[in-house]
Amino acid sequence: MSDYRIKGETGEWEVVIGLEVHAQVTSNAKLFSGAATAFGAEPNTQVSLVDAAMPGMLPVPNRECIRQAVRTGMAIDAQINKWSRFDRKNYFYADLPQGYQISQLYHPLVGEGSLTIEADEKAGIAADKVIGIERIHVEQDAGKLMHDQHPTMSFVDLNRSGVALMEIVSKPDMRSPAEAGAYVRKLRAILRYVGSCDGNMEEGSMRADVNVSVRKPGDEFGTRTETKNVNSVRFVMQTIEYEAKRQVEVLEAGGTVDQETRLFNPDTGTTRTMRSKEDAHDYRYFPDPDLLPLELDDAFLAECRESLPELPDAKRARYLGLGISAYNADVLTA
Repeated sequence: MSDYRIKGETGEWEVVIGLEVHAQVTSNAKLFSGAATAFGAEPNTQVSLVDAAMPGMLPVPNRECIRQAVRTGMAIDAQINKWSRFDRKNYFYADLPQGYQISQLYHPLVGEGSLTIEADEKAGIAADKVIGIERIHVEQDAGKLMHDQHPTMSFVDLNRSGVALMEIVSKPDMRSPAEAGAYVRKLRAILRYVGSCDGNMEEGSMRADVNVSVRKPGDEFGTRTETKNVNSVRFVMQTIEYEAKRQVEVLEAGGTVDQETRLFNPDTGTTRTMRSKEDAHDYRYFPDPDLLPLELDDAFLAECRESLPELPDAKRARYLGLGISAYNADVLTA
């Protein structure tokens, strides 16, 4: 366990952290179209009529994207749901031509799982700790807006629109920036071993939404904020440190923490308000009428399981069993 605490004028505060990691699925085509997914292509050169939401275009699920998400779920010993369903999450944004995102809210592909972060005395992690994972659902990414190309207008690149994402939602089990950093590194290692995501955070193919709240030890959970699209392990840790201290200052001054979405500024190491936090009902979710539920058979699941490589925990244990030191085992596993 970590003994990380924020010291305030009224005593010590505990930090409660949950992460929603968006991992871009490794596949040659998008989730519902045949358009390419290569990083760095010229803007708007990898856009099908489906991605551009032309009238009458119908989505068709990409089997490989589903397979990669299932394999990822198996790698964290998660419940694989043989029956799952896609929902429409309705919101308007300039880089989302449909006016809704196809996601999974009520019946995700992957249910509960977990991963273990190893003890690290230098980082302040006193013992191995199991971090619960609530779900992995599959959804399509939005495009990208660029605001710095011209002083009076913005540009949209739809190359990323429709690319398959796995949203990996942790439970609020982390209690320090070090634990959150270790969790992201461990999750990235598993994704790379499995081959379901390249884990390149600097390219945006893996990014984290950081949920932070504070409380007096033993109290009920406090109100959380969500800082969106943090794209490095160091920035995840900086976000937590800043947000926890900011919330403690607000509470000790007699204020209340607003449930809101925030953005992290890597140049200053601070966060700022982006918008008030929406709840599920604000998005008016409903089952996507263009897509049948996903039904997975035993043969498909068996193929997914047989395709998995030796995973980091098993490899590390094997090296330790051969008499290799813990440090060398960690280096070899990484």
